[in-house]
Amino acid sequence: MNPRDNWPPTARGYFAIGAERSSKALNLGNLMRSAHAFGASFTFTIGASYQALEARADTSKGQFHLPHYNWPSRDELALPQGCSLVGIELTDDVIDLPSFRHPLRAAYLLGPEQGSISSELVAACDHVVRIPTTFCINVAMAGAIVMYDRVKCLARFAERPVTEGGPKAAVPRPVFGRGAGSA
Repeated sequence: MNPRDNWPPTARGYFAIGAERSSKALNLGNLMRSAHAFGASFTFTIGASYQALEARADTSKGQFHLPHYNWPSRDELALPQGCSLVGIELTDDVIDLPSFRHPLRAAYLLGPEQGSISSELVAACDHVVRIPTTFCINVAMAGAIVMYDRVKCLARFAERPVTEGGPKAAVPRPVFGRGAGSA
């Protein structure tokens, strides 16, 4: 059997990704293209100032392959039953993405360009997670990182091989800076 017959490995469960008060159609287009590539079930916006069809940066035409929902406000947000709302926010009092256990059914919510998720929506989130960066990154890039982490954690990939000249075993690396005696 060819290992690529079942490629790419599919993650268990389903997910969606969207943004609140997004004002740049280019960012939504890039986010929709990544969502399509990573296997999202749908995309969404809450309080966006434009429509999904204006997202011209999506060269994969994700809006024709994935449902997209434009909810005017938090009150209209209608996620499937059992779907966890997961806010992605750069704040200290939340869990770092590498330590987060993704729900099987999740809708990931990103904040607006040059802003944060509204306090009303943060309160509605089942989980709030941050990408461990020193400052905010582009909405579309943040979405791609979250989706990659989800697929990596929930899909069934083979273990990384130990190869000639490569690492002999998993060795913990210092998180910040180099260890004592390093060059």
